[in-house]
Amino acid sequence: MLFSASATPLVPSLCFLAAEKPVNRRPMMMRLSGGAIGSSNFDLRTYWGTLMSEINQKLDEAIPVKYPAGIYEAMRYSVLAQGAKRAPPVMCVAACELFGGDRLAAFPTACALEMVHAASLIHDDLPCMDDDPVRRGKPSNHTVYGYDIALLAGDALFPLAFQQIVSHTPPDLVPRATILRVIAEIARTVGSTGMTAGQFVDLEGGPGPFPPSFVQEKKFGAMAECSAVCGGLLGGATDHELETLRRYGRAVGMLYQVVDDEKKSDGAIQMAQELKDKAKKELQLFDDDDKYSGQLVAPLHTFVDYAAHRHFILPF
Repeated sequence: MLFSASATPLVPSLCFLAAEKPVNRRPMMMRLSGGAIGSSNFDLRTYWGTLMSEINQKLDEAIPVKYPAGIYEAMRYSVLAQGAKRAPPVMCVAACELFGGDRLAAFPTACALEMVHAASLIHDDLPCMDDDPVRRGKPSNHTVYGYDIALLAGDALFPLAFQQIVSHTPPDLVPRATILRVIAEIARTVGSTGMTAGQFVDLEGGPGPFPPSFVQEKKFGAMAECSAVCGGLLGGATDHELETLRRYGRAVGMLYQVVDDEKKSDGAIQMAQELKDKAKKELQLFDDDDKYSGQLVAPLHTFVDYAAHRHFILPF
């Protein structure tokens, strides 16, 4: 799944969570109205594929095999898994560039988002949670390495992600205060009031006292929301612009999950249309102001279009 997450409350003292439900089904084909405003000439496949290659290389360099080799091999198995769409890091970079930021400033955080995402997938697949032996068509981490090593691999990825941000973000491109805001944003999003809360309510059979959209918003919207906001922070966005990105990202993350919903109900179709319209509406702030380059807004539009229609195959 592109952005969806199912945060697992297996939280060591240094860990934050963000996860994704398994993808072992075909997405529903919804007929949603509304064209690709500002994105008709933008090639998201090429843009996404180029960034994926760069991010994959940086992730490979960030997790070398060393002692204890068994842990690092398990970490690499999930982080570098074939089939990973790299949607969180790609959206992070796109949001950074929208405000004139250098993608070199965004890469460390982009990689960190993928590490956190992969770590939570490892935990989410464990028998005490979703008990899923397969992830992206291949054996889950615990199926290959055992429950104990899988748990440790996930635990190790969380702090490594934050170390990646602190150690590799260029100080000449990003002020320290901004780095702290990025770390706080990730912690808030995936912590006990974010994704973990969504997973808890889901485990309890939710939504209980919460609105029906609570679990979807926390589990499936939060990862895209966090990715967009972190990119905006790194690009120098204002607080108003960040709130626009927050609402946009949340809608995109929820949209992907709703479209991927195998129930294919009329209610899901209506919700998907509303989420698509909401995401596009948020981008009007950037469409209507000449200070934002249309070519830099286009990736954010095409994220919405891809979530709604899946009009190309990602270059895995």
